[in-house]
Amino acid sequence: MIPALELVSVMPVRRLDPILIDRIAAGEVVERPASAVKELVENALDAGATRIEIVIEAGGRRLIRVSDNGAGMSAQDLALAVERHATSKIPGNDLSDIATLGFRGEALPSIGSVAVLEIATRQREASAQASGYSIRVDQGLKGEVKPAGHPEGTRVEVRDLFAATPARAKFLKSDRAEAQAVSDVIKRIAMAHPHVRFSLQGDHLQGLEYPACADNAEGWLTRITQIFGKEFQPNAMRVDAEREGVRLTGFAGLPTYHRANAQYQFVYVNGRPVRDKLFAGAVRAGYMDHMAADRFPVVALFVTCDPHFVDVNVHPAKAEVRFRDPGLVRGLVIGALRETIAGAQHMSSSTGGARTLEAIARRSFNSVPPARPVQWDWRTSPSAPAHNGFAETPQAPWQDGSAAAAQGAAGFLDRAPPQADHRAHTTQPAAVDAGAPLGAARAQLHDTYIVAQTRDGIVIVDQHAAHERLVYERLKKQRDQSGVARQLLLIPVIVELDSADVARLLEHAAALASLGLVVEGFGPGAVAVSEVPALLKDGDMAQLVRDLADRLAEDADVAALEKKIDHVLATMACHYSVRSGRRLSGEEMNALLREMEATPGSGQCNHGRPTWVELKLADVERLFGRK
Repeated sequence: MIPALELVSVMPVRRLDPILIDRIAAGEVVERPASAVKELVENALDAGATRIEIVIEAGGRRLIRVSDNGAGMSAQDLALAVERHATSKIPGNDLSDIATLGFRGEALPSIGSVAVLEIATRQREASAQASGYSIRVDQGLKGEVKPAGHPEGTRVEVRDLFAATPARAKFLKSDRAEAQAVSDVIKRIAMAHPHVRFSLQGDHLQGLEYPACADNAEGWLTRITQIFGKEFQPNAMRVDAEREGVRLTGFAGLPTYHRANAQYQFVYVNGRPVRDKLFAGAVRAGYMDHMAADRFPVVALFVTCDPHFVDVNVHPAKAEVRFRDPGLVRGLVIGALRETIAGAQHMSSSTGGARTLEAIARRSFNSVPPARPVQWDWRTSPSAPAHNGFAETPQAPWQDGSAAAAQGAAGFLDRAPPQADHRAHTTQPAAVDAGAPLGAARAQLHDTYIVAQTRDGIVIVDQHAAHERLVYERLKKQRDQSGVARQLLLIPVIVELDSADVARLLEHAAALASLGLVVEGFGPGAVAVSEVPALLKDGDMAQLVRDLADRLAEDADVAALEKKIDHVLATMACHYSVRSGRRLSGEEMNALLREMEATPGSGQCNHGRPTWVELKLADVERLFGRK
């Protein structure tokens, strides 16, 4: 049984104590130590600081110290700064014209109501003989402003956070977790202000130091690389687009450079870090068809717009914003990302080669055969025939003295060289192939992988994945320009399906027809295919239709028809693509490489996997101990 509620005697309406009001407000503004650090660092940036140093102890609950070289405050400003709703950042009392990070006037009084707050400051333009000032607020009790020696700028110390509200302190996580949250906050703020030097020190931290960078695109990329890691820079694409007064700049990672979660997606609006579902969805849509569904792109995007176009007064933490025209912003982000990815052409993540070399090294160390004495007389070995300058040098078999080994060795030496049509260099590649980004094809391994030689390395291409992307892009281009070309079948293909699958196919018959596939009902449990895309005329139409039915069943809840159509095109492309196991001539391999270089998004297949990896010659030489 539910216990009966205890009746509370009715009390008269009264005004809350000002200190209690501040503590209630602190529950919204100061959720954890990281929230306090965020508010104090934003105040320093609003004061024009170019150097900000942060020190924390016990994850920030014992001590938070933020020092800056900003404009500082006068005695009068310092006294007002710890009063509730006192601020210098709202010109003309217009909440729609906010150009600063802070504006609510709640941070300092809220922090001072639940902790011990000490502020020391000195104005930048003060004379050399003038001293600074300090004030102390002890859990809501404000002291007097006193003279104090202090260099230009401001130092804020917060001790014993939530000492006045022990119930809130119980909800904090471990010191290590709180310290990591502080580090994440500093990273997000630092990324938007590359010209500012940031320093973070404290227990449970390795220390964070971001030197000041140039206040331009190169400086931004340098700061982003400081935060994301050195691998980001060679895998970054510059984003720059504008629409109706809203500008989007920043950098986005290649589709093949991704993460397991959205932790590395930083978005800013007028320099303010925000977490908004609008941007999360727009980034996902911008990378559609280029990334696997369970992977997340790495982006740092900066939206700049008129302050009247965005409402930042949605939540006390200021992490959410509302745009006057959210559709405009979403379309700008999606369009800019798609255009940027298309401009990257065949580019793929530079980390693929490093992972390949690591895998090779691990396998080499794990599979080295036991050492045996080798008896090999190179003087008696027959010379290998050369093919177009490439000599086939025989390798020595392992010798164990057995008859089987001797027979194997004889067979090895007597073996015929590979057939010429198995080799990509039966004809010398053209000069344009040798100097192309993906190089000149030299061989085909396991009838699946194309090995090409570049000027300074080796490229390995997955022929099926690469051709799948090429066909997909070709189909999309046909659809957008003049419709997919169709081929009429002399004899319609009858495909038997479940009645639900038949219904779904017929429901989307018009959309399928626009893609070159004409299906009609053929009884209660079958469809007839009378026309097919010209590119797929030699494919297995029955299997294609079954796969399309499965795809439509999976996406039954997807509202956007365009997404469904793209999925259908991707399925078609997969069916037509060069299959693994198909032998290609040298001309076909080089033609595939050249088309990849000219096709947007060809660095990854339709499922988001890389279509090629590159091994630099210097890395390969180090793998063999040559360097």
